[in-house]
Amino acid sequence: MGKLNLNFTAIIDRPIGTVHHGTTYPINYGYIEGIIAGDGEEQDVYILSSRPENQVPLNTFTGKLIAIIHRKDDVEEKWVLSGADETFTKEEIEQAVYFQERYFDSTVELFK
Repeated sequence: MGKLNLNFTAIIDRPIGTVHHGTTYPINYGYIEGIIAGDGEEQDVYILSSRPENQVPLNTFTGKLIAIIHRKDDVEEKWVLSGADETFTKEEIEQAVYFQERYFDSTVELFK
């Protein structure tokens, strides 16, 4: 049985500093082409990284899927990507995405 590939490339459509519907994005946010989410649009992703080169506005980001944010009161889920050798706790992810997830009843599922 082969190993599951959890590496994806995201197109960043809301780079760090973007103001969207009155919310300023403190992290890069985008989508993964070709994967359709529950809302019928391409899968949305948050980009988490402690590396300085990833804490600036990006156009694309390639990384590993480290978590899925399940929204109990929405039709879609959000994915979380990070650098290949980076790890984040559930609490660190919740804090990083709070700027948007505070409006939803959501939980974080970590991938090991």
